[in-house]
Amino acid sequence: MPFVLLLSIALQIACAIHVVRSGRPLYWIWLILIGSYLAVGVYVLVAVIPDLRHDPRGRKAATKALHAIDPERRRRELQRQLEISDTVDNRRRLAEESLRLGDHGNAQELYQGLLSGMYATEPDFMLGLAQAQAGQEDYAGARQTLDALIKANPNHRSSDGHLLYARCLEELGETDAALDEYRVLADSYPGEEGRYRYGRLLARSQRAAEAREVLQSQIRRAQLMPGYYRRKEQPWLKAAKLELAQLSDA
Repeated sequence: MPFVLLLSIALQIACAIHVVRSGRPLYWIWLILIGSYLAVGVYVLVAVIPDLRHDPRGRKAATKALHAIDPERRRRELQRQLEISDTVDNRRRLAEESLRLGDHGNAQELYQGLLSGMYATEPDFMLGLAQAQAGQEDYAGARQTLDALIKANPNHRSSDGHLLYARCLEELGETDAALDEYRVLADSYPGEEGRYRYGRLLARSQRAAEAREVLQSQIRRAQLMPGYYRRKEQPWLKAAKLELAQLSDA
């Protein structure tokens, strides 16, 4: 069967399902089946796109699709906004987007520019700077920034900052101190990364039995969590299972 025909059938089925789920008149199905690509195009314009605009899930899916097609789109928009109005908020948003895209050098420059005047010790900006430094493998610099953050903001609490500090200690070869931090994060970090990194560092420290116990407990615990949580944390759960398999083979 030609590809063009297969694609037409797939699109018609998808639109027909949308007709039923959205409660639209069933005559749309006959129009879609008869009109092929033309009818599908019309239906998407008059029904699917308006639904996406009013459905939070649809807007989220559309945003993700735009990011996948043009990942730099939002950054260009934020850059234009900054050129029009050089405000702290516009700089912050551009720094966060640069960090998300992995442009750690630009993010570091932006955060360093933000850390002045009344914002010289702003904890969120200092954490952003530390993340940008770690992204460039400057773990000593990131640790120094985090130490300064805690000194200037002793009551500030951040799970991401705590995890980053533990990672810096690990990368700098301070294994015992890193294990102490990861031990706390294994119970306090809101996700599976803290537990995985704790188990992995135990394994690398030749403490296989403890590592196995941590990772097995992590997987058992995750099985009791809701499906959406397991899907969100799948990369870390998969990494934990891989680490366990390697421990079993050793």
